[in-house]
Amino acid sequence: MSATVEKPPSAQVAAPPLPEPRGPVSSAVLAALRGAACPECPDVGPAISAANPYRDDIQLAMYCLYELHYRGFAEVAEELEWEPALLAVRRELERSFLAGLRRDVPPGTDVQAEIAELLTEPADVDGRGVSHHLMRDGTLRQLREYLALRSLYHLKEADPQAWVIPRLHGAAKAALVTVEHDEYGAGDPERMHAELFARMLRALDMDDAYGAYLNAAPAEALAEVNFMSMCGLHRPLRGSLIGQFVTVELTSSPGSDRLVRAMRRLGLGPDAIEFYAEHVEADAVHEQVVRRGVLAPLLAAEPELAADVVFGIRASVHLAEHLESLLLRRWSDGQSSLRRQLPS
Repeated sequence: MSATVEKPPSAQVAAPPLPEPRGPVSSAVLAALRGAACPECPDVGPAISAANPYRDDIQLAMYCLYELHYRGFAEVAEELEWEPALLAVRRELERSFLAGLRRDVPPGTDVQAEIAELLTEPADVDGRGVSHHLMRDGTLRQLREYLALRSLYHLKEADPQAWVIPRLHGAAKAALVTVEHDEYGAGDPERMHAELFARMLRALDMDDAYGAYLNAAPAEALAEVNFMSMCGLHRPLRGSLIGQFVTVELTSSPGSDRLVRAMRRLGLGPDAIEFYAEHVEADAVHEQVVRRGVLAPLLAAEPELAADVVFGIRASVHLAEHLESLLLRRWSDGQSSLRRQLPS
């Protein structure tokens, strides 16, 4: 009789600590999460209306309220996830953010034209994006800053998109679940994309703890993740979430390839490269599944969602360009893109 080999227990998942506030709205939200009287939270309505929805105070408050639906925060009561006063504040924040995006993102209904635009890749020599910069002459410090910002999403990769699954049906649902299955490692926890990203952070001597770089992340990085969460958690925005998903899957493979080349140029090893190398191949396949398996049947069944899909694509590009502009501008000036410096 063979001996039973016991597997080690799974590592404990620690909720991150609450971040530092960045203004009156985030201060009120964080105070409520720490146990202050929640009925006072709606008093921040005037501050929300007066604030720029793209800036730090609003985006951090939104991020913290959305995080209650993911892993929560250390020493924050789990019951606050559905606290009516906090949900009312979140709704006001969402209205402000969505109004800003509706104002700044032109409407449209031609989904195929948007897809064609996404698939138009500039030559590497002409590219001006972050991945082009890192591939050509980015420094290790800049790469680590970029990964710190991307960790806000990639350490929970595919979770925001999972909210949309029960809001779909038929072929679109089946195809989206197929892509999500790959994102979660196809049943192997060691191959989950979030775990591959954590492994990359460790290879670069970075903190792989969930939420570790929240205090360092500027509003532009928070806004990209908040947009995913907002669209995923609201059924009327399901088409926009699909537009966001399409944007990621159609543009990820070329950008991932450039990041692999950047890391090789910087002399990094396999553990650092594996995450983006995986996305070069996987997202090339996902592109076809999302276009033909998710988007086509979705619009065939609900053609009225075309405008929402276009909005999701354009808003995603709009927010990504804001973040890229910040990074490239700061780096060009010899400055850090983060709110606080990373350890050397």
